[in-house]
Order: sequence, then structure tokens, then C-alpha cells
Amino acid sequence: MTYLSSLFSSSLFPDALAQSDIQTVKYRNLTLDLGNGVSTNAQLSYPAIGKGPFPGVLLIHGSGANDMNETGGLILIDNKTGSKIYPEKQTFFQLAEYLSERGFAVLKYDKRGVEPNFTTVNNIWGNVTFNDLKQDAEKALSVLLEQSEVNASKKATLIGHSEGTMIAPRVAVDNSDKVKNIVLMGPVANTLPELLYFQIVKNPLDYTEKVLDKNDSGILTISEISNDQIFENLVGGNLTHLLLYHTNGMDYLNKSSTVKSHPNNTTISKNTISIENNLKPALIAAYNNVTFPTDSALISKCLDVHYGYFEWNSGLEGCPKWMRSHSDLQSTLSIIGNISSDIGVLILQGENDTATPLEQGLQLQQRLMEVNHPDHLLITYPDLGHSLSPSSNWISQSGPLTEYVLKDIFEWLSSRSG
Repeated sequence: MTYLSSLFSSSLFPDALAQSDIQTVKYRNLTLDLGNGVSTNAQLSYPAIGKGPFPGVLLIHGSGANDMNETGGLILIDNKTGSKIYPEKQTFFQLAEYLSERGFAVLKYDKRGVEPNFTTVNNIWGNVTFNDLKQDAEKALSVLLEQSEVNASKKATLIGHSEGTMIAPRVAVDNSDKVKNIVLMGPVANTLPELLYFQIVKNPLDYTEKVLDKNDSGILTISEISNDQIFENLVGGNLTHLLLYHTNGMDYLNKSSTVKSHPNNTTISKNTISIENNLKPALIAAYNNVTFPTDSALISKCLDVHYGYFEWNSGLEGCPKWMRSHSDLQSTLSIIGNISSDIGVLILQGENDTATPLEQGLQLQQRLMEVNHPDHLLITYPDLGHSLSPSSNWISQSGPLTEYVLKDIFEWLSSRSG
């Protein structure tokens, strides 16, 4: 079943609502020992009012070099005071605050190897694999349930966003004695390579054909495409750069290398391109270059790896070893049916999500229906994107979680936390 409004009236929970005139949330900083000499920072937030222990919630990040607030490496350090400066848009900070004000103990943690000021510890972040991230989430889950403020007898809820929606179901399957619910925000049903094909190839092509190619000729000028900011965003930067340089089979070059690629597209001199014969092959080549790391890339430092026409966010999105680790994974769709019937599943999907499109959530719901899972719900939101904030239908803008999404999460969890 899909629905668009809140499950319950907030008046049913008058004692849980935050009060602005007094402290509503307490915090305790923790250090998670992730094994093999690796540790990371974490924080437990819980109600300042009311008698615990409280139901526990663990937040599991999306892809990229995310800190505990899921700010994607955007935390800065004030050079004078040494204090941390956070951006306004912090998905997990917002979620942790909202739930902790209303009766939940929430644990969030920095990804291994992630530090402030857009920095990473190369020998840790550069070697991260998907299995490392899953094991880190399992470690964090165990630590959460060890805290005196948390009601371990009630198990815990896992809330995953994006790549975290690939981790949470696997943790739930392997730790059913510790998990009560999972919430999947911006869910991934397919494998990462399948999803990246949509992001890197299909979505830009769809935009080009449906929006830019107004006369259905299949031919566009370089200038009319390059002047379109949405298209430039969809292809990761400069169109001319994409078309001029080889990406398919291009080895991952060290940034200090003097080796140059050679032009492979003679039509550029005519200032026109064919969508089918020029743009599509270039996008597929870029997809292959990102998705299938070479052996030389796997032994290079993450920030030295060059991905052809774009830098994959300077290594902050992910490193070659992380990408390679995804190649052998089963899809989330293939394993979600193994979740225990005792575990509730909430799927939250923005209808304008261009990172994990609507079909991803629908596929997961369909699979849960096929296995007769007794407690699952899909909520779709018109006009919201991957961060479950207002977004266009071609590019998912990042932004704070919409208030009614937070309310839906809280009320769904409240009905299952007794």
C-alpha cells in the first residue's frame, strides 16, 4: 500500500512533543572500535526528559565520505577557535534531534577514515569495502544496545539512507535478534553498477531526448547543450571534456601523469553531436571507467586516481576498492525477502529522486508482497528527491528533510516501540 499523508495525528503523542523552553536532548560522545586498529567517533542522543531506557535507533549513511551527520565531508574547523562548523543541511543531525526529542535514543557515527575539512585518512578510507561498512554498522548496533539509556530488550531500529539501504537489510538478516525495524530512505533495490548506469547514462540521455532535442532530430549543437546547466550537472561537468577525451578503457591516471588522452570525436569540429552515435557512447565509456576499476587503480592512492572526464568528487564519493567490492554483491532486491517476519519495514521514496528513482522503492515493496512479509509499508512523496526534500524531476537537490517526512518516521516507529 502507498500513502501520502501521516499515519497518526500528533495529538496522540502529547507527552513526546519537544518543548522549546527547556533542554530536550542530551548527548554523549563515544568512540567505536572498528577492529584492526581503526576507530571512529560516534554520538548518542537521547531525551533529556522522561524515564529511560528508550528505544534505540541506529543511523546508517549513504555513499561517500560522510560524517555522523551525513554532511558528506562538509564540516569545517574554525582556525581560531578549533570548533566545528556544520552546514545547514544535515540529514542525520536533523533526524537524530527529531527522534531524540520525542523519546528515542539515537546513535550516529562517522564513517571510518573520514575527518573534517574535506579530508580522509587515505590508508583507511582508500581501502574501505562494502563489507567493512556493513561490519561497522553491526559494531555500532552492538554498541548502541550496550548503552544504559537504550532498552536493549526491545531491540533497535536501523535507518539507512541510499547506500545505507543496502546495508540495513543485510544487517537485519544477519542480526535478527537485535533488530526490530528497518527504515529505508531513498532505497536501492538493484546493484550499484545497475544504479550507476541509470545515473551516468540513462538519466542524461533521457533529459537530452525529452527536453533538449525539441525537434526529435537526434542532433544537437555543442553550444545548446553546454549552455544547459541541468545537462552539465547530469554529466558531471564539461560536455566538451567528456566528448574530447577517451574514457572507455582509459587507464586510471595519476594526477601528476603527463600522459594525455587523444580526441576521439571528429564531429566536435562541426559543432554538432549525434545523441546516439556520440553522446551515448561517451556516457557509456564514462560509466565503464567509473564502475569497473582497473588493477592500477586498485593499488593507487584514492585521491590520485583519475576517472577520465570527471574526478568522482575527488575521491570523496568512493574509492576504487569500494567500487570493486560492490561488483560481487547480490542486489538488495534479492535479499530483502529474507528479512524476518518479526521485523517491520518502512520504505520512504521521493517521486523526484534521480539518484535512486521511484522504481527502486516499488520493486522492494513488490518483493515484500511476494514473500508475504506481514509488516511493511511504502510511502511515496511527490516533489521530493533523494534527500526527501523538495527537488526537481531531473536533479535531486540536497536539503533538509521535510517536516512531514520526519513526522511519518516518528509516528511509524512510535506504533512499533511498545
